[in-house]
Amino acid sequence: MWDERYSSAGYAYGTEPNGFLVATASRLPAGRILCLGEGEGRNAVWLARQGYEVTAVDASRVGLQKAQRLAASHQVTITAVHADLAEYEIEPGHWDGIVSIFCHLPPALRSDVHRRCVGGLRSGGVMLLEAYTPKQLDLRTGGPATAELMMDVETLRAELVGLEFLDLQEREREIHEGDFHQGLGAVVQLVGCKP
Repeated sequence: MWDERYSSAGYAYGTEPNGFLVATASRLPAGRILCLGEGEGRNAVWLARQGYEVTAVDASRVGLQKAQRLAASHQVTITAVHADLAEYEIEPGHWDGIVSIFCHLPPALRSDVHRRCVGGLRSGGVMLLEAYTPKQLDLRTGGPATAELMMDVETLRAELVGLEFLDLQEREREIHEGDFHQGLGAVVQLVGCKP
């Protein structure tokens, strides 16, 4: 599915970074950042432009090839890793920051990935996450077609045990990201720090 979505000449979600990421990136410590489900690289490239050492993981080779082209066009470097998140090892205590922007996974896999994210952060490391909530199904402006792939505050509290939640809220906001995220969106946003 994702190779097909990313196969057009344009960027499915645009080339500009996610608004929540831009608004909260100052809370990320300097250093190594892991971007989950990074697709065509818009967030990873923007973070690299801010001086971070960025690794972008995605299951789509096509998306990652476009991410590398986007990085080259901005004269920055990212490490692109083609991997299924079910099999990708998030090295314990390694990351200064982990970024998950609209990375919607089946519940069992999501819970496992989130547990590994907590373990993967170093002490003082920060996780930034934005995802659609089930309320998004009524808005139909992007995101998964089923509620089980979405998240809410309660889900994230349960799955990210070990983080101190500096910000965790559900809200509606205007999202204008390429062809597939357009209009009012129902999202959950998280800034979490590992003590």
